[in-house]
Amino acid sequence: MLEKIASRVRDLPALPAIVTRVIQLTEDPNSTAKDLSELLSHDQSLTAKVLRLANSAYYGFPRRINNVSDAVVLLGFGVIRSLVMAASVYDLLEKPVQGYALAPGELWRHSQVCAMGSRLIAQRVKYRYLDQAYIGGLLHDIGKVILSEYLTEVYQQVIDRVVQEKITFTEVEVEILGFDHAAVGARVAEKWNLPPELVDCIAYHHRPLQTTGNSTLASIVHLSDAICMTMGIGLGIDGMYYPLDSQAVELLKLNTTDIELIMSRLADALVDGNSILA
Repeated sequence: MLEKIASRVRDLPALPAIVTRVIQLTEDPNSTAKDLSELLSHDQSLTAKVLRLANSAYYGFPRRINNVSDAVVLLGFGVIRSLVMAASVYDLLEKPVQGYALAPGELWRHSQVCAMGSRLIAQRVKYRYLDQAYIGGLLHDIGKVILSEYLTEVYQQVIDRVVQEKITFTEVEVEILGFDHAAVGARVAEKWNLPPELVDCIAYHHRPLQTTGNSTLASIVHLSDAICMTMGIGLGIDGMYYPLDSQAVELLKLNTTDIELIMSRLADALVDGNSILA
């Protein structure tokens, strides 16, 4: 089974060359806004998605951003890198994920709202790398795309174990398959040559305090994921008995009021179709 999963990860398309180039440009201190704008202008479909996200209520600019040059200047390299990543994985995440009982668009909706929530939490706790938090939230469940096929075959068995034994879906994944979607997602992140802290965040987003890496980043994504589940966004069957790690909340030093404010911001963003490319 593990070899089959590894093969599926290997067969997953690499990130588009333009996305890799955007990441390189935005990490290069010698790059200019003009360099990035010219690169993005070569892919009209990607640019259109980036502009829709840039004009969403989530970013709240008082005037419409009409072109990619303005977007780069107004939003900055970090946000543009996040939006390019979101636009590039949209087609992959918006498909139905039957093994998790997620209808078309639901995994994308959950991933995008989790990304926005992660960024809001990062702002709240003064975590320096906001785009890193966003991308971690965006890709935390990417392993579900791979595991869906195998879970479809044992779907009823999984459901029965979760309901009867009242254990988490992640625990059942490990018992039946030998690994969970977080571990598979980390393999995908490695294939895409994402930074180690993002690979680690994806691997431990259900157990943020167990990571030997950046527990703050993993805790941010974990809490955002839990908030999305609480709001019923992309719930699927793995939302059953979803465990919130109280130590992660303590680590972030957030209170109930903080979390309610974040949920309110996310609810406002959901009303606006541009936020989730609806």
